[in-house]
Amino acid sequence: MKIARFLDSGHAQLGIVEDGIVYRAEGDVFAGPGALRRGEAVGELEALAQRGALLPPVAPGKIVAVGLNYALHVTENDPTRQVPDEPVLFMKPTSALLPHGGVIALPPGNRIDYEAELCIVIGRRASRVPEAQALDYVLGYTCGNDVSHRDYQRKDGQWVRAKGFDTFCPLGPVIETELDPGDLAIQSRLNGEVRQQSRTSNMIFPPAFLVSFISHVMTLEPGDVIMTGTPEGVGPMQPGDTIEVEIEGIGTLRNTTRARE
Repeated sequence: MKIARFLDSGHAQLGIVEDGIVYRAEGDVFAGPGALRRGEAVGELEALAQRGALLPPVAPGKIVAVGLNYALHVTENDPTRQVPDEPVLFMKPTSALLPHGGVIALPPGNRIDYEAELCIVIGRRASRVPEAQALDYVLGYTCGNDVSHRDYQRKDGQWVRAKGFDTFCPLGPVIETELDPGDLAIQSRLNGEVRQQSRTSNMIFPPAFLVSFISHVMTLEPGDVIMTGTPEGVGPMQPGDTIEVEIEGIGTLRNTTRARE
């Protein structure tokens, strides 16, 4: 099932997406399989995005991100960097969320990069769960773009400011609940040109390990998002660019950019 969120009369509503059409959904998305029921058609997903009515597909309590999780990305900006022996964790604020079709506002700087990522959406409360059972706690998966201000990443020595600006966490367009995350094609395109192309099987720490590892650090609540890291090929964006993140089985997250006013 593909799940979306949209605005209706100023209120967030759940939708089920079939063949590009959003249908109103009834029920609790976190109540387990079969809990959502399809209602009336609302409109085309892309039409909702174009008129600004599409929302990020989940409203997380927290966004936990993983750095340096593809070996070829580890050294692409720093040849001396070592592959980590444990996941490198940081967090992005929920104020950074941006939906499919939204505009990334680029603050002043020399280099602000796109980073295509598979994102895990937690479906039920997870605390110290074993790896073998970790995916049982997952609602589904969506596309993410871990937008990163490299100037501040280098200057600060940590990543909160560099990755925390408003609009620096595009998510969407949907959550896919019926997906094996182990070996999916992941790609980014800048103005239609392929920049990143890999598979989730190239992760150093796979999704089940990440859910388990993070749940031993902090309790994960329904709706929380884990960004699983980006493959090699990251690069800068300029105002007026279009950046797309496509993941097999989920769809394409598309955003444009502008200079921040």
